[in-house]
Amino acid sequence: MVEFTLPKNSKATQGKAWPAPLRAGELREYQVYRWNPDDGRNPRLETYQVDLDDCGPMVLDGLIWIKNKIDPTLTFRRSCREGVCGSCAMNIDGTNTLACTKDMKDIKGAVKIYPLPHMPVVKDLVPDLTEFYAQQASIKPWLQTESVTPEKEWKQSHEDRAKLDGLYECILCACCSTSCPSYWWNSDRYLGPATLLQSYRWIIDSRDEAAGDRLDDLEDPFRLYRCHTIMNCAKACPKGLNPAQAIAEIKKLLVERRT
Repeated sequence: MVEFTLPKNSKATQGKAWPAPLRAGELREYQVYRWNPDDGRNPRLETYQVDLDDCGPMVLDGLIWIKNKIDPTLTFRRSCREGVCGSCAMNIDGTNTLACTKDMKDIKGAVKIYPLPHMPVVKDLVPDLTEFYAQQASIKPWLQTESVTPEKEWKQSHEDRAKLDGLYECILCACCSTSCPSYWWNSDRYLGPATLLQSYRWIIDSRDEAAGDRLDDLEDPFRLYRCHTIMNCAKACPKGLNPAQAIAEIKKLLVERRT
């Protein structure tokens, strides 16, 4: 049997347990992954006690409370706080999701928070999404046309517009791609669920005139066909989308054009 072990400098150790705040009401324990590339230390899990009487109900509220009240060095991304921007995507209680829409009440025991899995870490809960965004750019996610541009707008029927439902809502949080084992092992070549869902969104847009070129670009053993329909992507999507179905539809289009 093959046995895999992590390098010593990558194993998370038990970090500092911060004392509970004075005169706190109801407390909730947070265990947060910490890593600073500049201090030469191993990753560690630090423990904090959040005063729920002085904090909002969401996991992100707790992280903001910790940063403001206990440890200003804690680093994470956040922006809209409404589940729209995808900035605060992280692994919470073993699941990739958005911290701003994850209610602490839905978690039993300590709130355990890690950065998105199988991504290089910039610092603490901030993953390096450089390659992820480069893959998004590679599919040219904009309207491509050869026809003369209309004076006002590209028109689209209600039926054709409805085809984009369940696709355009993607907020590029990377929760789906970082939950996919195929993407973990082949992220340098496999585009991943999020990018392929976006690609399908443009392929079926009735206003776009580059569907053939888009399909040509995807017909590759790795860019598309590393998907094995594990369905982690659909389970992880905080917007309830189904990237696996979009990928299956792309494969179907490639087969149809060969016949």
